[in-house]
Amino acid sequence: MRPQRKFNEHPFAYHQEITLEIATLTNLGVGLGRVDGWVVMVPFTLPGETVRVRIFNNRANFSEADLVEVIKPSPSRKTAECPLFGTCGGCQYQHLAYAEQLIWKQRQVGEVLTRLGGLIEAEVRPTHPSPKQFHYRSKLTPHYEPPRNGVFPIGFLRTGSRRALVDVPQCPIATEAVNAALPGVRAELTARADKLKRGGTLLLREANDGVITDPTREVSSDIGDTKFRFTAGDFFQNNPFILPELVDYVLREAAAGGARFLLDIYCGVGVFALCGRQKFERCLGVEVNAYAINRAKQNAVLNQAANCEFVVGEAEAIFASTKFPANDVAAIIDPPRAGCTEAFLQQLTAYGPARLVYVSCDPATQARDVKILVAGGYRFLHAQPFDLFPQTRHIENVVTMEKSAA
Repeated sequence: MRPQRKFNEHPFAYHQEITLEIATLTNLGVGLGRVDGWVVMVPFTLPGETVRVRIFNNRANFSEADLVEVIKPSPSRKTAECPLFGTCGGCQYQHLAYAEQLIWKQRQVGEVLTRLGGLIEAEVRPTHPSPKQFHYRSKLTPHYEPPRNGVFPIGFLRTGSRRALVDVPQCPIATEAVNAALPGVRAELTARADKLKRGGTLLLREANDGVITDPTREVSSDIGDTKFRFTAGDFFQNNPFILPELVDYVLREAAAGGARFLLDIYCGVGVFALCGRQKFERCLGVEVNAYAINRAKQNAVLNQAANCEFVVGEAEAIFASTKFPANDVAAIIDPPRAGCTEAFLQQLTAYGPARLVYVSCDPATQARDVKILVAGGYRFLHAQPFDLFPQTRHIENVVTMEKSAA
């Protein structure tokens, strides 16, 4: 039960039950309804449903409530495959039919491009589905804390909590191989639980080498005919079933304008540059992480990619060092969730590559940056969401832009 401490009694009393209709889903995957114009947020509800809910918090502009009963269910409601759905905070959409998940993700990208990007009629293409809706995740990172009162959960954050963990013996969005290895890893940790002084995070990553639990061990993975080696704890997209389709799309978009040269900015271990080596005369990747650049260089040798070069440094530095003529350049930008810095965007627009393909795991920060790029002389062409994370609210979105004519 949530505490009543500091509870604001307006407009609802603590634990007051109300009935309302859900109108939409937020970008956090939460159902949103209104009572006399006042917004009420209710997780695990769907648009069109009539529900009874219990208020647990009144904020300045909206209230939060728990679902008590679905009075009139949506035709798109389905039974979740995971018995922990609603308790474990890892998934938000297991109760929503997959076709509808794709529609809502497309809609949410459009909304954020309008609201934050200032694009009134942005073309957002239908979400590209994942070939696998479950058992797609090749990397799992369960958390744990030292045992308390004989309880030792190994799993993920509880829904609505920033600290409490839910014990997760199996995860239906993880690959079959990861789930097969999970009991043994959990048993090994449980056997030494009484000796733990602090919490931590486990790693299970499926790669060509099997399921690896040592984050420092070198592993290999392929994207089409391109081979990559990296350590198991490194960042590497964890839906290998859709990754080749994403990479192929991004490279086709980059090459569509006829550019001869490719800039792969925030390149990591060199995915786009190396996979694009046959589409462009030369590829240059930049990354702030020196270790990742060393890996990218090794992967270039592994793939005999003599036309690929990688440099370490802030993303802004790439424009000072490149000799590529801007009107013959396509740039792929794949920044972290926080998006690009303003300094980088200013340098990018000053350099002026002919074509931009912006890949993002956070459409909100992407939309913010797109607005700056439009102001800097770029024309928005279209957005293409990819569902790298079925059953969750997360969206990978690709925006294509081109330099406006002077």
